[in-house]
Amino acid sequence: MALLETAVTGDVEKLVAENSPIAIGVPGGKDSQAAAIATFKYLNTVGHTGPRILIHADLGSVEWDDSLRICEELAHHLECDLVVVRRNAGGLMERWESRWLSSQTRYQTLSTVTLVPCWSTPAMRFCTSELKTHIIMAGLKRRFRGQKILNVIGVRREESAARARMSIADPDAGRQVWTWRPIIELTSVGVFALIDDAGLALHPAYRVHGMSRVSCRYCIMSNMADLTAASAVPESHALYRRMVQLEIESGFAFQGSRWLGDVAPHLLTPEMRAAHAAAKEKAARRVLIEKRVTKPMLYVKGWPLRMLTDDEASILAGVRRKLLFDVTHSAVDHRIHSVAELLGYRVSTVQRD
Repeated sequence: MALLETAVTGDVEKLVAENSPIAIGVPGGKDSQAAAIATFKYLNTVGHTGPRILIHADLGSVEWDDSLRICEELAHHLECDLVVVRRNAGGLMERWESRWLSSQTRYQTLSTVTLVPCWSTPAMRFCTSELKTHIIMAGLKRRFRGQKILNVIGVRREESAARARMSIADPDAGRQVWTWRPIIELTSVGVFALIDDAGLALHPAYRVHGMSRVSCRYCIMSNMADLTAASAVPESHALYRRMVQLEIESGFAFQGSRWLGDVAPHLLTPEMRAAHAAAKEKAARRVLIEKRVTKPMLYVKGWPLRMLTDDEASILAGVRRKLLFDVTHSAVDHRIHSVAELLGYRVSTVQRD
């Protein structure tokens, strides 16, 4: 019988009974703390004797300074190992920066039709898939080679409509790793109660800094109140300026239409404030310029799927010329010729508007 705060399925019960390895993902927030506490209570009750570890995916400079400490204290409390994994090519900030470099290269080599934003988004959360899920899964499969594994995450239905539809547990394609959500039915009140009852401290970001959620210091999912609260903490200032610098260089706002540089402009130098204002103006011009590109002309897998018409080729070449000259200040003539030639359009008729 599962404890009140622990949701299980038949597959989970079977794997636990077989003493399969249990790995609990702990970024440092309250839900992962509660998931670890509830899972250990359940495992102790049913007599599980297999390996148990906490696993933390280190995202680098975007993480709160206290996150790793909170995970270490949790591991000490539960008397288990804490395994730290990280992306070899750097943390999330480095991923955002390299993505912008890649976006420029892809645009210049005609691999994309429009410029691609550098930031992850709610619809494209490579920050989670690449730097957490993939890294953790690869680490678990190496550590417990050939074994069936229960990978515990602190997801709760109360958090969002998407999470409300999630199952208690489901396997990966190879049925080697089952992702288990043991506190999926728990409320936030229950989460805080579990942590307090265990005598553990919450991450300071909650009760000291006033954050409603703890992940990255500046998260793509953060509301304005959390972005403002994070900016009030001195440890966040260097990261804030680095992220705003990427907004300046790329011309893309951190959260779609919300610019991080507008959250705490007093933390920026006068030169950065001026450059940020210029970047926002360029971004507005880019949006207007790219509106000329129609949906049938946009990039899809296998692009181009057909030869564009002369009018479409003229539009696309004109858009690229304006963007490369106005937005990136690059030398553009050879690139205009390249796109025209690729699309089968006579270079002499490319409009230089």
